Parts: sequence; structure tokens; C-alpha cells
Amino acid sequence: MTSQNHSSTSTPEHPKHWWQYPFVWLIVGGPAIVVVAGITTAVIAYRHVDPVLDISKPANHPGEAPAVQGRNRAAQTAVQPAER
Repeated sequence: MTSQNHSSTSTPEHPKHWWQYPFVWLIVGGPAIVVVAGITTAVIAYRHVDPVLDISKPANHPGEAPAVQGRNRAAQTAVQPAER
């Protein structure tokens, strides 16, 4: 009785394809999600561009005044030395 059953120790007849392993989807899916998120962010930034304010003249629209005042305040405090 030296006959052995080779079917239990042999490799499967139909091996899995690469896309059937879940770990492959983690390796491929992570960078793919990052690329899609980056492209989505670029599209949103391109479609919804903020207008450039002309700071050479006084603010005509009331909504522009805080931005110009904030820029002026930041420029003034950057030039002055810190008090001790």
C-alpha cells in the first residue's frame, strides 16, 4: 500500500488571476485614489478661480476692503521690529 493520493498535495488546477487577490487592490488602489483626488482638486481649483484684486487703487466694492486692509496691516507689521 504505497500508493499516494497526489490530488491533496498538488497545486490547484486553476490558479487565481492577479485581480482576484485582495492585497493587490490595496497596493494598486491606494495610489489610484490619490491620483484621482489630485486631479479632482486641480479641476475644482481651475473652475473656481478667485478674482485677483487690484491693490493699486482704493477698494470700490465693500467686500474688497478687508482684504486690502489686511494686506496693508501685514506689510506694516513685517517692517517694524518686534517690541520686547
